[in-house]
Amino acid sequence: MKLNEIRDNEGATKNRKRVGRGIGSGKGKTGGRGVKGQKARSGVAINGFEGGQMPIYRRLPKRGFTNIFASDYVVVSLGRIQTAIDAKKLSASDAIDAAALKAAGVIRREKDGVRVLADGELTAKVNLVVAGASAAAVEKIEKAGGSIKLLAAKAEAAE
Repeated sequence: MKLNEIRDNEGATKNRKRVGRGIGSGKGKTGGRGVKGQKARSGVAINGFEGGQMPIYRRLPKRGFTNIFASDYVVVSLGRIQTAIDAKKLSASDAIDAAALKAAGVIRREKDGVRVLADGELTAKVNLVVAGASAAAVEKIEKAGGSIKLLAAKAEAAE
């Protein structure tokens, strides 16, 4: 196969309908919009309108709320940390914090801190300094001979 031979599968693309181009085209005059009325005009998008029936978004009850003060942690698994150590992107002898994880490309941004979860295996003896960790993750880190220090989250530190 050559680059100049690449094309879509048969029927993958349809030709655009050119409406309002004369009676002979079959889509002339009103352009498939019927006659008059709100939907015959331009700039109409009636999202969620169900013909006068009570719309589903109003039939269903409201539930819950979004806590605007909730901490938004970046989640990192132990397996991901071990992979970065194996790839020599992280040093197991140094303290591993959010800045080190970001520099190693394990996380993109720090948000309100890093929370470590127990997915995957950890064989290296690491010294973690993070905002949070699951009980299983703490157990695995200590079993591997490492230590973990939990920080107060950024949002709480700002207060």
